[in-house]
Amino acid sequence: MPARPSVLFVTDLAYQARGRRYCDEDIRLSARLRVDFDIALCHPLDAAALMDGFDAVLVRNSGPVLHYQERYEAFRAAAEARGTRVYNPLTGRGDMAGKQYLLDLTEAGHPVIPTVDRPEDLDRLPGCAQYAVKPKAGADSIGLAFVDPDGLSGLAYGDILVQPRVDFRYEVSFYFVDDTFQYALYAPDPERRWILEPYHPTDADLAFARGFIDWNTLDHGIQRVDACRAPEGELLLVELEDLNPYLSLDRVAEPVREAFATALTASLHRFLAGAPLG
Repeated sequence: MPARPSVLFVTDLAYQARGRRYCDEDIRLSARLRVDFDIALCHPLDAAALMDGFDAVLVRNSGPVLHYQERYEAFRAAAEARGTRVYNPLTGRGDMAGKQYLLDLTEAGHPVIPTVDRPEDLDRLPGCAQYAVKPKAGADSIGLAFVDPDGLSGLAYGDILVQPRVDFRYEVSFYFVDDTFQYALYAPDPERRWILEPYHPTDADLAFARGFIDWNTLDHGIQRVDACRAPEGELLLVELEDLNPYLSLDRVAEPVREAFATALTASLHRFLAGAPLG
């Protein structure tokens, strides 16, 4: 009988996230993947030391890497040097590579919340009562602040992004495995952003989300496209999460959870076999 593929499942089970229980999601998902793979869970700080003993490394709810940036960069360098199969692949252009993509997408005219990082570009932003300021290396709302227009001139530019504070109707997230849409969730109440409900996207909604999946050009992986519904009705990208997106699997029905796990299992098998998408 051939050996089963082995997967190192990277997760921080002790990470405390506001309004979410990362550990529950990873315990249940890893248990489901154990049907097809030999699975071992490890903390992100242990991944570099352990990964040589596995066929692939699956990065899941490992927490914001800015808490251990140097160790994360060392893990990436070691994985690339050894040819380790890391899922998601380390070629992502979204949050995996920092927030530069928000600037690139703004410059290219994509439907994204307008973003600048230089004082001389502030005139590219629409006028509004407040602006959101966030670190380029931020995650999970860490370092997020809001300033009035008069405060923009006093910011320490270089490592920050500035965006208009959008008075959105709601936030919505689209979840993909490889290039296949799985489900969508939204927060009807903007003040309770982690109280999510199933969302039934229109064709236009899916075209919006797929545009960013196509732009990212990942061969395999889990991606989450976060957007907000602007007052005029259009969707604007908030974040393209391609490193360790929380999946909110507890907010979807069991058949949806099972379909997601089945899609992820198939994707991992293709990834291990080196098979391209399609």
